[in-house]
Amino acid sequence: MIQKSILENGIRVITEKMPGVHSVSLGFWVENGSRHESASESGISHFIEHMLFKGTSRRNALDIAKEIDSVGGVLNAFTAREYSCYYAKVLAKALPRAIDLLSDIVLGSIFDLDELEKERRVILQEISMLEDAPDDQVHDLFNHFFWEGHPLGLPILGTRESVDNLTREMMQAFMSKRYCGGKIVICAAGDLVHDQIVQQISRAFQGVPSGTTAPTPLLSIPQHARRIHVLEKDLEQVHICLGTRAMPQNHPNRFASYLLNVILGGSMSSRLFQTVREERGLAYSIYSYLNCHSDAGALVIYAGTAAEDAPHVVNLLLRELNRFRTETVSGEELSSAKEQLKGNLLLSLEGSDNRMTRLAKNEIYLGEQWAIPQVLAAFDRVTSRDLQGLAEETICDDYLNLQLLGRVGAGDFPLIDFTLG
Repeated sequence: MIQKSILENGIRVITEKMPGVHSVSLGFWVENGSRHESASESGISHFIEHMLFKGTSRRNALDIAKEIDSVGGVLNAFTAREYSCYYAKVLAKALPRAIDLLSDIVLGSIFDLDELEKERRVILQEISMLEDAPDDQVHDLFNHFFWEGHPLGLPILGTRESVDNLTREMMQAFMSKRYCGGKIVICAAGDLVHDQIVQQISRAFQGVPSGTTAPTPLLSIPQHARRIHVLEKDLEQVHICLGTRAMPQNHPNRFASYLLNVILGGSMSSRLFQTVREERGLAYSIYSYLNCHSDAGALVIYAGTAAEDAPHVVNLLLRELNRFRTETVSGEELSSAKEQLKGNLLLSLEGSDNRMTRLAKNEIYLGEQWAIPQVLAAFDRVTSRDLQGLAEETICDDYLNLQLLGRVGAGDFPLIDFTLG
């Protein structure tokens, strides 16, 4: 059963009791991410995430680690483009301690200057690590150019220059503006009692200012432009990201988007995997994914291939995208995709951490909780014509973006030839 309460300071508390489990997953979600940063602040949300684990007025960094380890739990965090999350997973009897620990790191972190400088070096190493992993770097590059000129295109980690210039005062000011009750969702799933959790959270997080529940004003989404960007690098492979626009997280056609992505490149039986890898042996890694936000989205294909095969692979990717516009997906292929997604969803819900995450994302993006039967029925309602209509709306030459990383020249991919046709 899912229950929701709103505290006096605006924090939304949402829980789901899961019979038969011994754990509880607890997440502190703040509607703040890299898209809420200016260029000079780029990476500040991620830097704050690191600093909240480096010591409070009650615990130092080692105390924090020892306390969660002493109950056999997990404590971690991550930053995305539209939210940051701090979460714990513990046995039910340790839940009060997890709530106290989470509230302490969020409300009591001291941003020690020595720790801040050490963590700055850690993040700069994290940026270097990304640049040493071309199969990761190419996605950041694609994102930068697909959302060029918009905060969605800023790297979550920030740049070396921006990270070098972030100060303690900037972080504390940013937190005081963004970490307020109206922007916070605390979710829990597992062996719990809703009213007890609400009481514990109310006491632990009473120091959070109320702020506002009004939506954060966001910059308008830039006009998409067909473009090719090449970064030449001495690598064994050419890493390819090819993408087009997609529907936002709350769009009525989102279920058709999920199905189109699965058919395109979301599994080993997908069209891309079978065509590019199995039939032609042109890539080891090839897949597609949806990168969707509150008001915009992208459908992205990734492939890694030999330099001499890159033009052929790009043509195959364009051809597979175009098939959704020109051919109707068969009933058998659509039915298989539906069963795959429904099976993946139901299997994921066996874990309290996935249940907790689902509660938070539904609240952030939809403002309501969808029951599992509702979701399954929504998948079942999607028709082949829905997929074709979606493709006609989102997959077109004007939205195509191609990012290449490796030993390849920009002249090998003339824009004039970069078309679905």
